[in-house]
Amino acid sequence: MTQGTPLSRGWFDRPAAAVARDLVGATLLVDGVGGTIVETEAYDEADPASHSHMGPTRRNGSMFGPPGHAYVYFSYGVHWCLNVVCEPAGVGSAVLIRALVPEHGVTAMQDRRGTRDERKLCAGPGRLCQALGLSKAQDGLALDAPPFRLLPRSEPVTVVCAPRIGISRGVDTPWRFAAAGSRFLSRPIAAATPSSTRL
Repeated sequence: MTQGTPLSRGWFDRPAAAVARDLVGATLLVDGVGGTIVETEAYDEADPASHSHMGPTRRNGSMFGPPGHAYVYFSYGVHWCLNVVCEPAGVGSAVLIRALVPEHGVTAMQDRRGTRDERKLCAGPGRLCQALGLSKAQDGLALDAPPFRLLPRSEPVTVVCAPRIGISRGVDTPWRFAAAGSRFLSRPIAAATPSSTRL
């Protein structure tokens, strides 16, 4: 099991863009299965691309919950997506986990995804949730308690930012954050700018 002190719920009580940037390089495990996060996207209620933009609904209720909890939703009737809730309860701010490096429980991920290609296990939010066994059952759960284990990055990482993808509104907002040069991103970043990093 990966050692270290998990991120506290208070760590997430910050703007989504800051949390999204700082999660790149962190380790996400679900029942011991997972790896290093290499791609995230930030959303808040002032953002027209965000689920929270029009206020709370039955679907997005967890996004308005306390920071440090999961917001899991079904996307396009096809796959699940994992977000981590940020800022104080009621704000409607979250970070979408888009990709990670498969490092722990790789065989379990391969079986769930039906592929041996490690590049295709967690490159994309739908693939990631399938590989980690995530569904609506984890919606609203605290990230500092089982089945989750979320550890801060253990070494420096170069983070780049670019416009988000897969959306039709707010397309120019540079709130997609990624580990520079990673081959495990959901899609390559054609044009990116450096973003500040933290240990």
